[in-house]
Amino acid sequence: MTSALSTADEAAALPEQVTLADAGKTLMALKHALTQQAGPVVMLDAGPLRVFDSSAVAVLLELRRQLLAEGKTLQVHNWPRRLEALMGLYGVGELLAP
Repeated sequence: MTSALSTADEAAALPEQVTLADAGKTLMALKHALTQQAGPVVMLDAGPLRVFDSSAVAVLLELRRQLLAEGKTLQVHNWPRRLEALMGLYGVGELLAP
């Protein structure tokens, strides 16, 4: 599992795969990467995500919850269409609206 983070001003990125098997590691790695970003809005690039299940939704919601507790906002961009559809299916699309 890798997540990209070039500088504190650039978005971290979801890995290519987020499934139940690697959701815990993904969450920890992304949390670490996102804490490197300064400011109230934290950027996450979902573009690299290709293989995922509902665990990807859970990871994003947990990141959002943790960041809100710190007074920050998670902003996700480059949403895969299937991930948007999955979030809509679970009724949580508005929490992380693209």
